[in-house]
Amino acid sequence: MAAEEHEGEQERDSIKEKARLRLREFDVRDRFSHLPLARASVLLPLMVRAGKLHLLLTVRSMQLRRSPGEVCFPGGKSDATDKDEIDTALREAKEEVGLQPEKVEVICRLVPGIDKMNYLVTPVVGFIEDTFQPSPNPDEVSNVFVVPLEYFIKPLNYQTVPYKTSSGYHGRMHSFTYDDPEHKMSFRIWGLTAHFAVFLALVIFRRRPTFEIDYDLDNLISSSESYFMNLYASVYERKKSNI
Repeated sequence: MAAEEHEGEQERDSIKEKARLRLREFDVRDRFSHLPLARASVLLPLMVRAGKLHLLLTVRSMQLRRSPGEVCFPGGKSDATDKDEIDTALREAKEEVGLQPEKVEVICRLVPGIDKMNYLVTPVVGFIEDTFQPSPNPDEVSNVFVVPLEYFIKPLNYQTVPYKTSSGYHGRMHSFTYDDPEHKMSFRIWGLTAHFAVFLALVIFRRRPTFEIDYDLDNLISSSESYFMNLYASVYERKKSNI
């Protein structure tokens, strides 16, 4: 039994190390922090279960005014007391699901996104233990579940939703339906949450997904940054025209 446990530990460490090396190549640090948009952060909590990477997600409480019942990552708006985007993500994860900051091995910050309220949202990637037992804050979170990361490049149930911003920017929105065997429930993962999950899977697995994406996989770093800057330019132009 001890030998089996040791083998399992070695496999887990190897999976984590491969992911760490890939993720660090894509670490944007604070390169986009200067952009003049209100800021928010989300934590993308990775864990290894049964020899595979999994991602923890939450379901927003139905009591919330904004996007009630939607699937998202732990996270929220930046606070005046937060040192940086990492601080924001860790603080929010603690408030929402009881994840202690010292229990997160932060790996990197990935290219940000812009949400429908025009917040600059930074995804912070970190490893957590697979033994983590969430204690959701019922005012903010109604459910917590995990999805194999591979699902975001090889889904069983996927749709693409084309969209156009008010400034005329065209994009593609991913929408996944995941049947969770643990909760015996289906969860719809879409919008910015799906966007971050797909990008994370592309970075780690280096594999072409079974659906169309807006990136050049041979130049993933530069194409993801160009995609973001085009989106930012469209939002910033619209903000300026409204002043």
